[in-house]
Amino acid sequence: MRVTLTRTHGAEYRGENEAGRHITLSGSPDIGPSDAGVRPMEAVLLALAGCSIVDVQLILQKGRHTVTHLAVTVEGQRADAVPAVFTDIHLRFEAAGDFPLQKLERAVALSHEKYCSVARMLEPGVHITMSSALSDT
Repeated sequence: MRVTLTRTHGAEYRGENEAGRHITLSGSPDIGPSDAGVRPMEAVLLALAGCSIVDVQLILQKGRHTVTHLAVTVEGQRADAVPAVFTDIHLRFEAAGDFPLQKLERAVALSHEKYCSVARMLEPGVHITMSSALSDT
């Protein structure tokens, strides 16, 4: 696996993978204009969210469930020090489909305990918690 990050202007950078897909990251406005991308620590939260949500969807679908809505909101608390690493992260899953809350909770637990590589990389230094709710969407 290989990615490249290249400065485009100010404190904005284009990240690209080997397949040519890209994202925009922005650094601190203190070092130049940067309003088009996400900050690197937000990207860490997005990576955790992406890894987890894909696991949850796959687990539910393998259980022969239809997923009509699936979202995850991630909140991270950072240390009041340099470096300002994450100390606590909470993921809140919201889903709808032909499954009960218990199935969603089990899928979320399996992602956290067994499958999500990003969560494994962040632990044990970061306390990660998860919650689930069914949605009307």
